[in-house]
Amino acid sequence: VDRAFPRSPRGLLKICRTLLALVVFLCFVSAGAYEAYTALAGMETVIGLLFVLLYLLRLDKKMRWLLWPLADILNSVIAALFLLVVCLFAIIVKSNKGTLAGGVLGLILLVLCVVDAALLCKKISFGRPRGREAPAK
Repeated sequence: VDRAFPRSPRGLLKICRTLLALVVFLCFVSAGAYEAYTALAGMETVIGLLFVLLYLLRLDKKMRWLLWPLADILNSVIAALFLLVVCLFAIIVKSNKGTLAGGVLGLILLVLCVVDAALLCKKISFGRPRGREAPAK
């Protein structure tokens, strides 16, 4: 178990993102919003939890057959695009206060997704040496 991950900036961001996705999910469920809103928030909660567990248990180091930061960036970008559409619809339609709250919190989640993707872009080193052999800047 990587005990430093939950205290790192990336770890805190992942945990906050997952918890906020759970809150958005609960807002949409309690408001009786469209199933698409609820499904998106639920999927984002589950995927976020899986990525937190992946990094917390250091499975990304054991399963090296996939470039996990790139998969995480793709998840963040795709989630941000879907959240933009769904949350804007939720805010525009605002069938009740729960849907409106879920939409606003979903837009905050969108910002966290973009920040997460930006932090992960800095981590990926295409064409640069990795590990201890990398030259100091």
